[in-house]
Amino acid sequence: MNVIFFLIAAGAVVAGGFLAAFVWAVRSGQFDDTTTPAVRVILDEPGRSAPRPK
Repeated sequence: MNVIFFLIAAGAVVAGGFLAAFVWAVRSGQFDDTTTPAVRVILDEPGRSAPRPK
């Protein structure tokens, strides 16, 4: 029976660690812009022209 309480406590500590890491990542801006990097390859850059073949 003591093992079950130990495993529950260990699981709670691990879950708390993951929650703290997630909160830190959100506050430090890790999830601010998820669309632009994936679409950047498709967008044309103004002022840049394709190289002309010789």
